[in-house]
Amino acid sequence: MPLEILVEDGPLLAVNKPGGLLTLGAIPGIPTLERQVKTHLKERYAKAGNVYLGIPHRLDRPVSGVVVFSKNSKCAARLAEQFRDRVVRKLYWAIVEGTPAPATADLVDWLLKTVDESRVESVPPQTDGAREARLRYRTLRSNLPHPTAGTDCTLLEVELETGRMHQIRVQLASRGWPVVGDLQYGSHLRFDPQAPGDPRDATIALHARSLTLKHPIRYDDLTIVAPLPPAWRRFGLSDENLSVPSIAEPPPP
Repeated sequence: MPLEILVEDGPLLAVNKPGGLLTLGAIPGIPTLERQVKTHLKERYAKAGNVYLGIPHRLDRPVSGVVVFSKNSKCAARLAEQFRDRVVRKLYWAIVEGTPAPATADLVDWLLKTVDESRVESVPPQTDGAREARLRYRTLRSNLPHPTAGTDCTLLEVELETGRMHQIRVQLASRGWPVVGDLQYGSHLRFDPQAPGDPRDATIALHARSLTLKHPIRYDDLTIVAPLPPAWRRFGLSDENLSVPSIAEPPPP
């Protein structure tokens, strides 16, 4: 799949990651977004030898959306600091099974990674090793029929306050609202009929819609928006019909 570049501004590079593609990985022969970006930089700038690429964050393999990279170490350090200090505003769109109630809410849970597995579970706050996870969601569209099952689904906008592993997927699923296609966390519906059969790799209806951060050189606010993948059109959703305000910018009274 061709690399979809969203922003290339000085040392900052942002791309729209497709679902089903690893952000990075060390196993030879398995495609990753990291390798695609390095190939792009090597060819565009005729670089000899190894290409430097800073990776301040990542997305789960089945998740699509904005991923930012840095072309030099100074930019990498500045971006990493923003993610570490939680000053990067991260908005996601998710299609979930069922109808979350209330329509807007803050969710707080304690999450624990399963030892030796790429899996997380919601546990009591006093559990050893558990970490607090916080997010806010808002309903954008309700009563969305699944294109084949007919089950009602809901489009949510989610703003992350923390960045835990599989956080959105687990927090929503633990309340009975799994992300469509997320077989690993209880979804009974397929999102993309062409996705792989392994539940860990299946494309799911979770999209990193936008990131807002400080430009690592100019320090002005930069918002990067990732267009929706084509699979979302099966639910009647596209960038053309989803011009909506964000959680942090509610409509005027």
